[in-house]
Amino acid sequence: MNTGTLPAPAAPAPLNVFERYLTLWVFLCIVAGIVLGQLLPGPIQAIGRMEFAQVNLPVGVLIWVMIIPMLLKVDFGALGQVKQHWRGIGVTLFINWAVKPFSMALLGWLFIRHVFAPYLPADQLDSYVAGLILLAAAPCTAMVFVWSRLTQGDPVFTLSQVALNDSIMVFAFAPIVALLLGLSAITVPWDTLLTSVGLYIVIPVILAQLWRRALLHRRPGGLLRTLAAIGPWSIAALLATLVLLFAFQGKAILEQPLVIAMLAVPILIQVFFNSGLAYWLNRRAGEGAPRRLPVGAHRRQQLFELAVAAAISLFGFQSGAALATVVGVLIEVPVMLLVVRVVNASKP
Repeated sequence: MNTGTLPAPAAPAPLNVFERYLTLWVFLCIVAGIVLGQLLPGPIQAIGRMEFAQVNLPVGVLIWVMIIPMLLKVDFGALGQVKQHWRGIGVTLFINWAVKPFSMALLGWLFIRHVFAPYLPADQLDSYVAGLILLAAAPCTAMVFVWSRLTQGDPVFTLSQVALNDSIMVFAFAPIVALLLGLSAITVPWDTLLTSVGLYIVIPVILAQLWRRALLHRRPGGLLRTLAAIGPWSIAALLATLVLLFAFQGKAILEQPLVIAMLAVPILIQVFFNSGLAYWLNRRAGEGAPRRLPVGAHRRQQLFELAVAAAISLFGFQSGAALATVVGVLIEVPVMLLVVRVVNASKP
């Protein structure tokens, strides 16, 4: 596949208005969702019942609209560059698949089942832990390019590690999630988990890559123009999904307003732990700043669209798992901007 028409993987600009103020948009979605859930409970419940094989059809469509534009940016031809950056990519794989999901399971067990357990709904404790595990098991795709750009990272290294992580995610997401949920004494149906992987990873990856190939072979600049055109649709789908989630979660949030703050604690701890560990390991491995800095900045990032979709499929709209994955969206950008600032300040 010819990727020459894309001049550089670093082409994504720094944060746009939506990305920079993502926390504000999520907060507005919280308000809008809670209001709609209280004013229009009938229509909201009707949307929640539109399911097939435990997959909510409206949300499935919205997730596809969200995730396919992000996967369209990924060039799997960059896998050939992996061997040139094996130290940095090795650190990435270690953090993403051997540290992040397991550390989040531990933090969830510590904070949700013990420290905060007296203040949380008892029937949702397992669901909250499951949501945190789902969030940690889905490595980021699109926003990695943004963090790499903001830390002046190596674009080839960034693209190759994203391509490799997405390839591994197709095969590793379901087994790791099933293992950690099992260790957390949470029963999960394998058929539903595999259905989620197929619907929200395998099929979107295939469709995005077929579309990408067609755009690259059609005319110069076709891919970039398409990404610019479908970007607003992806954003609108994300916001609509969040509104629906909070419409179903409104009652729980009004009754337990501190739930979001308590769920944010293990996520915040993991942010700084994983970012610091990735930065230190790359420094010990002898990676230069153009690769060490972005790795330290974005190894905490998650593909929250996949986490949200899987949580809804496995546990439902009104579950604590769905709420826990959305909390990751709420705190993601401001925390990562802080990490970027710290990483850039540590340059020689």
